[in-house]
Amino acid sequence: MKSVRLHTTGDLQLHEEEIPVAGAGDKLVRITSVGVCGSDLHWFAEGGIGDAKLDRPLVLGHEFAGVTRDGQRVAIDPAVPCGHCEFCQIGHPNLCENLVFAGHGMTDGAMREWMTWNERSLFPIPDSLSDDDGAMLEPLGVAIHTVDLGKVRPGMSVGVFGCGPIGLLIIQMARLSGAANIVATDKLAHRLEAAKRYGASQAFFAEDDSRLSQIRAATEGRGVHVAFDAAGVQEAIDDAFAAVRPGGKVILAGIPEDDRTSFSASMARRKGLTIKLVRRMKHTYPRAIELVSKGLVDVRSLVTHRFPLERSAEAFRVAQRREGLKIIIEV
Repeated sequence: MKSVRLHTTGDLQLHEEEIPVAGAGDKLVRITSVGVCGSDLHWFAEGGIGDAKLDRPLVLGHEFAGVTRDGQRVAIDPAVPCGHCEFCQIGHPNLCENLVFAGHGMTDGAMREWMTWNERSLFPIPDSLSDDDGAMLEPLGVAIHTVDLGKVRPGMSVGVFGCGPIGLLIIQMARLSGAANIVATDKLAHRLEAAKRYGASQAFFAEDDSRLSQIRAATEGRGVHVAFDAAGVQEAIDDAFAAVRPGGKVILAGIPEDDRTSFSASMARRKGLTIKLVRRMKHTYPRAIELVSKGLVDVRSLVTHRFPLERSAEAFRVAQRREGLKIIIEV
């Protein structure tokens, strides 16, 4: 089978390998669609993410769908929690002490033709969902978990800082949760246009000096109830803290390049803010399948570029340049 491995920063190489053999509790899956995520780009550009570093050629890819040996089309949760540790037992499998995650550390991901994966993490998808839709359920799951943490209620004002695929899905989920006013920022014009298509009331350039005054005007001078950082860059985080109203929440979903996030302690204290960080997702695949199947969330139009596995390096370079929205590798 063909696989693509990251050998060092910026160096993706095509390999010919043996088809893996499924062990107990696993199923063999033929991979059909893999999304290129922002966290994949951290591995590609920096040789790691956070404290996890590249120490062997790694198969990336954790947004994926495929077909089992018996013909069942499935979306695949990239996380396999142990089910036994304290955090699994209290309902937080995303915080599992023994979590195995595709395309991270010592666990190869989905940028290959075949892989074995725990059958508990395979979710059948209906014929109405395409393979690419199935792969998009993973970023949708992150957006669902992010908005869950924000506890968005009908009538609230929401800010989304960073309008890549996760940010755009957060906008859709916030609108679906009843947010009456959604403001968004980004550095790229095509992403601001997308933000408005997916439900943002207003969208502002992140480098416009008047952006914060525009956000205040859009929220009648009060600021947003919940601010979501989906960029991971310091400027977006600063804007999220500045734009949220007293008593509000700041939800940090973005991943910073240098593994550091900072904010003004005096501002956060004076406003009495609640600050939460997003750790992937939990229990979201059934909800994500239901939302997409019923047409309540649009994942399909987010996909703007598709590449075959053999052109994975080109796909990553397009994603690095922030062209389009979601890049998919079709296997």
